[in-house]
Amino acid sequence: MRLDVRSWGLRQRVVALLVVGAVLLTGLAVVEGVLAARNRTQVDALLNETGPLRVQSQELLNALLDQETAVRGFAVSGDRDDLAPYAAGVEQERDRVASMRKLLDDYPQIGEELDDVEGRAEQWRQAVAVPVVTTTEQRGTAAGQALITQAARQQFDDVRAAVEDLQAEILQARESNARDVRRTGNLLAVVLVAAALVVVIAGALLLLSLDRTVVRPITVLAREVEQVAEGNFQHVISGSGPPEFVQLADNVDAMRRRIAADLAEVREARERIEWVNGQLQKQAEELTRSNRDLEQFAYVASHDLQEPLRKVASFCQLLQRRYAGQLDERADQYIAFAVDGAQRMQRLINDLLAFSRIGRITAGFTEVDLNKVMGDVAGQTEAARQYADAELTWSELPVIQGEEPLLTNLLANLVSNSIKFRRHDVPPKVHVSARLVGAEWEITCQDNGIGIEPEFADKIFVIFQRLHSKDAYPGTGIGLAIVKKIVEYHGGRVWVDTDVPEGAAIRFTLPALPKDVQAEADEPAADGGETAGEETGEAAPAPAGDRSGPPEQPDGPDRAEEAPEGGRTGGMRETVG
Repeated sequence: MRLDVRSWGLRQRVVALLVVGAVLLTGLAVVEGVLAARNRTQVDALLNETGPLRVQSQELLNALLDQETAVRGFAVSGDRDDLAPYAAGVEQERDRVASMRKLLDDYPQIGEELDDVEGRAEQWRQAVAVPVVTTTEQRGTAAGQALITQAARQQFDDVRAAVEDLQAEILQARESNARDVRRTGNLLAVVLVAAALVVVIAGALLLLSLDRTVVRPITVLAREVEQVAEGNFQHVISGSGPPEFVQLADNVDAMRRRIAADLAEVREARERIEWVNGQLQKQAEELTRSNRDLEQFAYVASHDLQEPLRKVASFCQLLQRRYAGQLDERADQYIAFAVDGAQRMQRLINDLLAFSRIGRITAGFTEVDLNKVMGDVAGQTEAARQYADAELTWSELPVIQGEEPLLTNLLANLVSNSIKFRRHDVPPKVHVSARLVGAEWEITCQDNGIGIEPEFADKIFVIFQRLHSKDAYPGTGIGLAIVKKIVEYHGGRVWVDTDVPEGAAIRFTLPALPKDVQAEADEPAADGGETAGEETGEAAPAPAGDRSGPPEQPDGPDRAEEAPEGGRTGGMRETVG
């Protein structure tokens, strides 16, 4: 039964050609694998057996020569120090013989030669070396030299000849291994050449088949598609060649018809997109104008609005100082209300101005040492800490990329709020710590104050949100909003950890420097765990408190982790009171 190859489709021809090539290559691969394994064994024998044997045989000869030289030198001098090479040579001889025997499993002839060398060497020691040493020690050098006769020298020459026979046998085994390696290497080269020829022939046949059944029909189809691509969407596309390409041509023609039908919709969509782009451009321009208006508002708030407020506050304070006690009690109260309202309006305008400037007026990020920042914060909050008898501590803090004034404002807000929202019967304690979590530093400000209820954990970061009246805890209610905006401007996030034993802990993240992340990755996991345990504490819910606005410092509530007494080893401590 004859196979009609011409009736085969494209897939059948390609599969048949690939199967034949795969069978041939598989057979060659098997042969090559066998040869490669044999070649590897022969190379191992050459490098790890006969090569070391040759080196060790020479070392064995050197050890024997050291023994003979040491014996003759002792017979001449009678000095026991001259026998040191003899003892070392005997020990080296035994080591080399032991190591050579480990390599002789496949070389029995070399083993026999090694036995002969070992026996002759022992005979020489018993017949010559030991008597010469003993006689020299007992009767002097002249008697010892008398024993070194021509027969004694001949006996050592026999030992040397046995070693040379051993080396000749090792050399012969090594050359045999080298011939085997060359032979299997040549066979491997022949197999690789055959495999290359199979690949070339199969590739040539595949190219011819692809040219007749694929390239030519595709070229015809491409010419017709090109006419459609040039804009002639009415040209009908027809295919030739195998059924697969005829079906492909029909599908392309169907696509042409759909494209022609969709062109009108595309043009309409383009017009809509152009209109939308125009609207977006207008909105962008409007946003630019809005930003300019916002900057103008900030300027007005910082200059024009503050000037009349300063006048109102100044004259009200002047009235308070000059007429205090001269008017009735209600008049003094009204004046106090006016002074307080003007001062609060000034603080509110200043806080709004600071809030609006975050991220817009920038000097660029630099490397900031948070330990130095905490030192500045300690100085800024010194008055409040003296008043409240507060203790401020911090552990070793990292160096990060950021703006130092904003980070100082951030930590000052948190520390000030921790001091402000304190329990009246307990001296405030504030502790700031940091730990590396992934690619971010998690920084915690923990205190022993009134705490925050879980249901208010998100509310406190909203601008002008207060949990207490201004009489209980003064402030504008914008401090934590500033904290949140500074943290987000630096690429981090901030939240309240209500799971603390007492007080509250406010945690925020800042991106770590790549070198810190790499250093943490290089440290053992155990060390990393210990560090994390050192830096952070546990937490539990605490009573709610208003976390907005400082008494005399920038707004912001922090409830960092409770500091241990005196801070961590190597940490910093500021105690006032």
